[in-house]
Amino acid sequence: MLTRPAHRAPDRRAVVIGSGLAGMLTAAALADHAQVTLLERDRLPEAPAPRKGLPQARHAHLLWSGGVRAIEGILPGITEHWIRAGARRIPLPTGLVSLSAQGWLRRWPEMQYLIACSRDLLDSVVREQILHLDITARDGVEAVGLIGSPRNVTGVRIRNVATGQLEDLDADLVVDAGGRGSAAPKWLAGLGIPAPHEKTVDSGLTYATRVFRAPVGTDNFPVVNVQADARQPVPGRTATLVPIENGRWLVTLSGTRGGNPPKDNAQFEQFARSEVRHPIVADLIAAAEPLTDVQVTHSTVNRRRHFEQLGSWPAGFIVLGDAVATYNPIYGQGMSVAAQSAAALRDAVRSRGLGDRNLARVIQKAIGRLVKGPWELATGQDILYPGAVGPQPPVAARLLRGYMDRLMRTATGRAATCHALLDTMTLSAPISRLLAPTVAIGVLRGPRLDPPAEPPLTAAEMKRAGLGLPSTA
Repeated sequence: MLTRPAHRAPDRRAVVIGSGLAGMLTAAALADHAQVTLLERDRLPEAPAPRKGLPQARHAHLLWSGGVRAIEGILPGITEHWIRAGARRIPLPTGLVSLSAQGWLRRWPEMQYLIACSRDLLDSVVREQILHLDITARDGVEAVGLIGSPRNVTGVRIRNVATGQLEDLDADLVVDAGGRGSAAPKWLAGLGIPAPHEKTVDSGLTYATRVFRAPVGTDNFPVVNVQADARQPVPGRTATLVPIENGRWLVTLSGTRGGNPPKDNAQFEQFARSEVRHPIVADLIAAAEPLTDVQVTHSTVNRRRHFEQLGSWPAGFIVLGDAVATYNPIYGQGMSVAAQSAAALRDAVRSRGLGDRNLARVIQKAIGRLVKGPWELATGQDILYPGAVGPQPPVAARLLRGYMDRLMRTATGRAATCHALLDTMTLSAPISRLLAPTVAIGVLRGPRLDPPAEPPLTAAEMKRAGLGLPSTA
């Protein structure tokens, strides 16, 4: 059982809107400092199970090491709980077979890592752990507005989903972690605060997922990923295979506008074989037993709301997680950014206290800084695909594109460059890590080795998966 410090501020009250990963972590981060009420529209499951308000949970989710470390800081020991429940800690790039736009990555010794499991299991374990904290969870209710003034939010108005009954909850701090459907701009407008500037970049991405029974003996199988090449004037199509709990493979296919993956079962494997840059994922699932039908999601637009840029910001209100920024799920950034935002909130509350009038503004600006790098990485790629809708990146970003292409190529054959890339990709280091002098020198020199000609699977992995491809590992 998790333990908490004895100090508490029981006279302080906090309300957290939304019980997704961002909301649960925020509630845990505040539990030492206030009486926390966690609000959720859905009925919360007692075991790993889908939620109506989280349709994207059925697709591949990778929790990067940068996010894991942030969650460990809020819920110590959570990694061990995930592993006991069936998740895997996969070393990177050791446990990764990935075709980047510039070639196959080599499986160097561990540099970073990820947690691989279904989103249902990941959330369920976190939900179980926060039950040990002094948090009141109320499901079947939704927030409909803020209470207070342009200078200070003093609570939130909620509605019972079943009865329609309204209720006002007073709070010293209200945190909106309500996800993509957040109505925060509307609520702020109700207090007389102008809407934040909003940016969107839409590649028209659709992603489709099917779960298969993994072949016997593949318990330690790597994550397999075939990326798109945004430099080619064709829709970006990808395939990702993630080993998840209970001996299953979760396979997600994606395609940008004009290259959408199929909705029907019969064409799923064929898309992975003929539309993606390499058929390795199709080869792996060809003889695997399907356990589900294909499930499709379309809402994958990148959207960022610049709350941190507003000239005035009310005390007592914070927005984080997908309510601030959403990203193309292919990059796997959302959960890790949400975790780091909850950690930033925790640190600010610890140092300043809930009574600080500038607390909310300080935290909102910190969140703005956290989302900036992942946003630039995701949208800088997505805007390149045919038919993408959104503002073009600034001149500096376009000039940097050539450097990044060379860096990606170098990472296929130079360990130090791959390390820097993974540090950034897993949100364990800022983008500036890629511009460090030692990294830049390596990029200038180029790769020491050519990329593998074929997927770098070991002979044992291929045998257990039923493949006959030559090994280049």
